[in-house]
Amino acid sequence: MTGQRYTWSDLRHLRVGLYGLGTEGTANLRKLRSIGVEPVIVTDVPKAKYQENIIPTANGGLAALERCDVVIKTPGISRYRPEIVSLAERGVPVLGGLGLWMQGMERQRVVCVTGTKGKSTTASLLGHLLSAFGYRSLVAGNIGVPPYDPDLPGGDDFDYWVVEVSSHQATDLTSSSPLAALTALHPDHLPWHGGVERYYQDKLSALSQPGAVLTVANGDSELIRARSALLAPDVDWVSEHDSPDAKWMDVPALPGGHNRRNALIAQRCLTALGIDGAMDGDALHDAMKTYYGLPSRLTVIGTVAGVVFVDDSLSTNVLSTLAALDSYSGRRVALIVGGCDRGIDYTPLAVGIETRQEPTLVLTIPDSGKRIGTVLSSSRSSILLADCADLVSAVLKGFEWAQPDGVVLLSPAAPSFGQFRDYRDRAEAFAQAMRDCSGQG
Repeated sequence: MTGQRYTWSDLRHLRVGLYGLGTEGTANLRKLRSIGVEPVIVTDVPKAKYQENIIPTANGGLAALERCDVVIKTPGISRYRPEIVSLAERGVPVLGGLGLWMQGMERQRVVCVTGTKGKSTTASLLGHLLSAFGYRSLVAGNIGVPPYDPDLPGGDDFDYWVVEVSSHQATDLTSSSPLAALTALHPDHLPWHGGVERYYQDKLSALSQPGAVLTVANGDSELIRARSALLAPDVDWVSEHDSPDAKWMDVPALPGGHNRRNALIAQRCLTALGIDGAMDGDALHDAMKTYYGLPSRLTVIGTVAGVVFVDDSLSTNVLSTLAALDSYSGRRVALIVGGCDRGIDYTPLAVGIETRQEPTLVLTIPDSGKRIGTVLSSSRSSILLADCADLVSAVLKGFEWAQPDGVVLLSPAAPSFGQFRDYRDRAEAFAQAMRDCSGQG
């Protein structure tokens, strides 16, 4: 952690280094310029990509940052990289944009939402319900909207800020919102954090910094319950089996028991905020009529020859893929997995597939596909496997197998980088492959 409690306004008379651009980095740059600060800009990316006066990291960038009073880094740059460690050892505070914003905020109007998976859905759902009940809210943070960006549409006059916090951003925080939500915990982002236990500690640190009061947490997770000491002083445990008679969250945009729990976590946050209508089933039902969910999160994109195609491209680990499979209990599923290999353990995926009652074909794609296939075949030899050269061939093979009434599910349990630009690019490739299947049925 940074150990320094700066706000954006504290930087006005300091020599500031900006390390990294991208979505949050360019917002950091706009924010600094809005308060009259022209930073030293350093990036790992070749200079030609940006129309800025930047210094490459490998060509004097680190030395330039060492001469600064403070450095603001983007979340994608690991806090454990040698360059960051070197800066800290030289006494240069390394900060993050979200941490600077949080330290200066009226935090009782902020709800932080974190978790290995489910945080985007829960944050978007909470923001939707707040808006439906008449409050002006902004869903921001890791979901792609830096809450301090001077270019925010509509300015910064909100009743509530719902902030999705990634494990990367959590290491930048020196304070917590009084109310926060925790949706799930599972190994992820291990290269960035340097190990699974450090990942857990970094992720949960967002919930227990000064100012933390209550964590609304996933009570179905043994991993979370075993680490309850790392949460806020008070914890409200939520299970997908709570409120069994409640029907307001039974909408197409929230398939599966895990999404039922995410919806209940959002409702408990509303209750903790004292929002009128939070416990009114009819009001919640009316509000959910206009909730359509987020793209590439268990999104049905079409049906061809009786086969349903489901885009879950944002699934980047085993936990979310298992949840996706659970959402289609009772259906035969052709599951497409594989992508950027981050070294996570795929044994739990093997166990989950083996225990399914319905036929399941696992189609593996590069780069991690072969390793996943090895784990699945060695752990549970009865699992149906097909190693595919690419996503297109996996979709075609899955479509042929799933006929006449099955599901082709893209839930890769891995990031998209390497084969695709991002999850959106992977989702579009999946959709195009589905369209190509229309001539095969």
